[in-house]
Amino acid sequence: MSKGSTGLAIDGVELRHLRYFRAVAEELHFGRAAARLHIAQPALTQQIQRLETLLGARLFDRTSRTVALTAAGTVLLERSRALLGHAERDLAEIHRIGQGSQGTLYLGFVPSVLPLEPLRGVRAFRDRFPLVEVDLVEGFTSHLMARLAHGTLDLAIVRDPDEQPGTVTTPLITEPFVAILPADHPDAHRDSITGAELVTNPMVFYPRAAGGRAYDKNLAPLLESGHRPRIVQEATNWTILLYLVAAGLGVTVAPRSATFTAPESVRIIPLAGTAAVTTIYTAHRADDTRPLVRNLLDLLPNQPRGR
Repeated sequence: MSKGSTGLAIDGVELRHLRYFRAVAEELHFGRAAARLHIAQPALTQQIQRLETLLGARLFDRTSRTVALTAAGTVLLERSRALLGHAERDLAEIHRIGQGSQGTLYLGFVPSVLPLEPLRGVRAFRDRFPLVEVDLVEGFTSHLMARLAHGTLDLAIVRDPDEQPGTVTTPLITEPFVAILPADHPDAHRDSITGAELVTNPMVFYPRAAGGRAYDKNLAPLLESGHRPRIVQEATNWTILLYLVAAGLGVTVAPRSATFTAPESVRIIPLAGTAAVTTIYTAHRADDTRPLVRNLLDLLPNQPRGR
């Protein structure tokens, strides 16, 4: 046990000593304090004497009939309430963090999932765990997967991600692709169109850097015709691409959910003759078993949805 120059043996003072002291100081009666603490009175007396020894100060004036605080005891009562209050709050916070009900969760998402269910799960998560701050980060699937691997994201909601060692992906929602044409396109009136019919048109599309697997799956309805589309313009998100179609710069193929904010000057047409679909996944690091991550995963849909 170490002592400072004043002889104070502070290393030996424990939170239980302060709890015992506070009970006696508030009750001013060792018997009532012992009952409140659910310990034997002799043990309580011994612990108070131990605290006085460690602090080098008498805390109580005792007679056979009365117990009163000394000047040092009066100060310690005020300080012990503050110290115990801080300790209780800090330990409760640590418990909540350990249980995943407090902290910060960094969640990445691709913008095309916004009209669908996953982010409704985020709202339910926030309602259930109001002390957790959810920091949302949008981006390409490839960029979100890289940030997940580097540890700057805790969880990501992505579309058709490439396989990545050390990362667990779970399918959430599967949906079809649709064709997007300008309203004045000769085929804009049709009820359906095939990839073979669409592939002869100039096309606007997102860059392959957004995600190799997602890129290939999205182009599959056209590639199945045996021809590669002629991409005349790239853009970084579906909103821009839809407006490029509206401006007559080309056609495109998009996940159905990406068209929910399409301008009125485009036509959305089901694709015929293809089984190509796109799937939204959750992704997280395989070694990340924190309750914080698990609590959100448990509130997201966990079964692939059909077409």
